[in-house]
Amino acid sequence: MFGAFAVRYNDRRWRRAVCAMAAISLLWAGSVTAAPPAASQPSAPTLPTPSTDPFYSYAESLEGVAAGTVLRTRPVPYGYNNLTAPIRSTQVLYRTTDQRGLPTTTVATVLLPPAAGPTKLISYHMAYDALGSECDPSYTLTGTGGHSQTGTFEQAVITGYLAAGYTVVVPNYEGAGQQWTIGRQSGYAALDGIRAAEALLGLPASTPVGMAGYSGGSVPTQWGAEVAPTYAPELNIVGAAAGGLPVHLAHNLPYVSGSQSWAGVIPALIVAYQRAYGLDTAAFLSPTGVRITYEVAGLCINNFASKFPGLTDSEMVAPPYTSLLEVPSVVAAINDNIMGSTGTPRVPMLLAVGDVDGIGDGVMVTADVEGLARDYCDRGVPVTYAQFDRLSHAEAFIPFQGQTSAFFADRFGAAPPTGNCALVGPGNSLVPFPTP
Repeated sequence: MFGAFAVRYNDRRWRRAVCAMAAISLLWAGSVTAAPPAASQPSAPTLPTPSTDPFYSYAESLEGVAAGTVLRTRPVPYGYNNLTAPIRSTQVLYRTTDQRGLPTTTVATVLLPPAAGPTKLISYHMAYDALGSECDPSYTLTGTGGHSQTGTFEQAVITGYLAAGYTVVVPNYEGAGQQWTIGRQSGYAALDGIRAAEALLGLPASTPVGMAGYSGGSVPTQWGAEVAPTYAPELNIVGAAAGGLPVHLAHNLPYVSGSQSWAGVIPALIVAYQRAYGLDTAAFLSPTGVRITYEVAGLCINNFASKFPGLTDSEMVAPPYTSLLEVPSVVAAINDNIMGSTGTPRVPMLLAVGDVDGIGDGVMVTADVEGLARDYCDRGVPVTYAQFDRLSHAEAFIPFQGQTSAFFADRFGAAPPTGNCALVGPGNSLVPFPTP
């Protein structure tokens, strides 16, 4: 254990979280099988993928258009596996900002709860970890396309929030280019998705908002909280819950190198960085690296994470390099995405991670997350750090969702901010990796 507290298999919180997930899953199953689609909802058509759908394209100038501006809307079904639920769902195309600070667009899905009440808004960030547009939440949440186990669980969580009376906005935070793990851009897309949802629904900026996401979804959650004070200071964000965070990818790379389950994230990361930073991959990739990056370039994470068991970092590069961490452009991109490096959240934070082997949860480094929590604590942020001992990345998802639910009950209930900073250890240093 690295500091704060652990949640174990026999812990009551674990059992409650499992029961909660089961209840949410049953709620979803009942809603899509027992209830007909709402009268205002279209049936579940076979929609084109976002890359071929003209709704996602915006050819007009964005000069002078404010971030978060709604550019286009349309009603869509909310469903799973071609079944629809009686939930009002609207897609919004809106203006946001890319990693370089330039205007761009993306799409979010705005979901209304079945029962009216005071508006409580959740920006929920799915771990879609996409390199292809068919992975985008705006596509999968309509019930079209393939469905991964991760996506199924996350849609159950979203449906649970709707049943509890929350309005939910789910952004395509990777943008039109599926730029996975790119930090500031993901945070901007999440914040502008909140702005777009509030504009669509006629809500004031004082509307309370929570941000949540696990794994890939932790990227827009954490970065959104980090850049919000300067990028979207008008938003009333009451708390942010992020689990399984890729805090410092220079630490993750050697951890997943040679992994049986996670080595596929190495070529996927190169594809994402090439898209976001224009890397000259021909200057450092080996023939094996070229072939593998081509293979993963249009896949979702459930199709690439374990696709290359045992793949090592060194196999990806050509001489004289022996590691991606020897390539200056790769290191520069990694250093540009270290969590905690850009700003300080002004809201209470829940940061959580598993620890299955004394290093991490199989893909995320436990002491990195604790180091981020310690850093925020030292800056005066109310942080709750949760460490799930003996749980892998996938296993820690359920207790994280249980804790997040309780965290938001306090945050939306206007409870005084709390945390456990006194119990958080130093964790890892998050200084930039030395540039070769």
